[in-house]
Amino acid sequence: MLLPLACLHGRVAQCLTALLVLAEPPPRPRRGARVHGAPPSRAEAALPAKMAAELYPAAGAAAATATATATATDIANSNAAAAAAAAAAGRKGPPSAPPPVPPPPAPAPPAPDNNNLESPNWQSFHPTLRERNALMFNNELMADVHFVVGPPGAARRVPAHKYVLAVGSSVFYAMFYGDLAEVKSEIHIPDVEPAAFLILLKYMYSDEIDLEADTVLATLYAAKKYIVPALAKACVNFLETSLEAKNACVLLSQSRLFEEPELTQRCWEVIDAQAEMALRSEGFCEIDWQTLEIIVTREALNAKEAVVFEAVLSWAEAECKRQGLPATPRNKRHVLGPVLYLVRIPTMTLEEFANGAAQSDILTLEETHSIFLWYTAANKPLLSFPLTKRKGLAPQRCHRFQSSAYRSNQWRYRGRCDSIQFAVDRRVFVAGLGLYGSSSGKAEYSVKIELKRLGVVLAQNLTKFVSDGSSNTFSVWFEHPVQVEQDTFYTASAVLDGSELSYFGQEGMTEVQCGKVTFQFQCSSDSTNGTGVQGGQIPELIFYA
Repeated sequence: MLLPLACLHGRVAQCLTALLVLAEPPPRPRRGARVHGAPPSRAEAALPAKMAAELYPAAGAAAATATATATATDIANSNAAAAAAAAAAGRKGPPSAPPPVPPPPAPAPPAPDNNNLESPNWQSFHPTLRERNALMFNNELMADVHFVVGPPGAARRVPAHKYVLAVGSSVFYAMFYGDLAEVKSEIHIPDVEPAAFLILLKYMYSDEIDLEADTVLATLYAAKKYIVPALAKACVNFLETSLEAKNACVLLSQSRLFEEPELTQRCWEVIDAQAEMALRSEGFCEIDWQTLEIIVTREALNAKEAVVFEAVLSWAEAECKRQGLPATPRNKRHVLGPVLYLVRIPTMTLEEFANGAAQSDILTLEETHSIFLWYTAANKPLLSFPLTKRKGLAPQRCHRFQSSAYRSNQWRYRGRCDSIQFAVDRRVFVAGLGLYGSSSGKAEYSVKIELKRLGVVLAQNLTKFVSDGSSNTFSVWFEHPVQVEQDTFYTASAVLDGSELSYFGQEGMTEVQCGKVTFQFQCSSDSTNGTGVQGGQIPELIFYA
């Protein structure tokens, strides 16, 4: 029932009078003294509830209860006081006690505890909307929904606010405000990790993104499930920056699951260029069967077929364990299915086949016999395995000199180091170096090549090469291609030992465009034999992109 205006003014006057009676006038502060941070008296804290009860008689019972609670309870418990005042102002019936905070399970990392607000006037200390909203993250205050996140036994109860979630996700909007809105106050989400769900909520409350390597895939799953594209994009970017041979196969499997074509392409770039390292990684044994089939079918793999065969056997053994089967040859063939016949066994050398696949016991006696005949007999039998080699990747070469020359006193080698620094504007895989050879006819050199980043050796190789007296470059390869990240300087070095003088480069360029990759060069302090940007050795970088 609405009160007459005069009566309403009278009750306001009574409340103001009560304030003067209940609260003694504080002493006048000294000039310059700070009083705005002083805690309110109990009477002051109880006054809003008393005024609400006077102005809104329909909520009188609730106001009385709230007033008694605020007066009797220690004001340090700010959440209880704020909840009581809010209940007195607008809720019917007695205020409910704040729900207990459940203990976090072991698997989830500790989340920010926003449930202990220092003051009932906490809004004044957080001037921006983002700060106030962030304070409600994982906070029981005003929470109108709870999630039980994670599998049974490792679940965590998380408080949330429907409005915030609905504003940030169309899935949550449909869940809380759609035609088939969820009416339960507690929602179970067993397929999302608690840590990932908290990262999702933190972003929705504050726009802050905290990603870690061990939770980023689970976070990407949560962002995809609840259609939060900005967070999903951040997860993909994080994965791309941490992508390397040892995790490329796992990320390829996940990128296909999450339908992220850009991440899939980045994974293929790593797998193709560093195929043997990727196939021998532990992550390869964790991929699903469909991803295994796609990788083994891949034409661009830079790997020996013997390495592909060994990787397939390792995956089969791991899959037998996952299915609870003994890792017998029969069971391995069973879990592999048609993938076994995608391995290009006939493209191995006879020695590789005899020492590897022929003794693996996974091939039948008839298959082994037929393959041996295929290697040696004039009339070759029909085989169930592909007969053509993989094409692999064609290496690219960055040539940094515009011309080459030779003189009677250059370029001489006495075990000194020729070195150059370079950087690229996108990820590449350096496979080796192109070097100049003898300018006086055929000659042999021993050489040690090295690739470093910030003084740390990433790859090296000690070998020999024979030059034919021409100005052509001669390729010296690392054992495996080395992943080189963008916008970081690396040092390529070569120490040659030989009695003959060699050609040397001149008219060097500080920047060279090779296809889609731009190389920048600068002098290296490691160079003690005269090589620099303008001239010297190491005319080529051999790479995959």
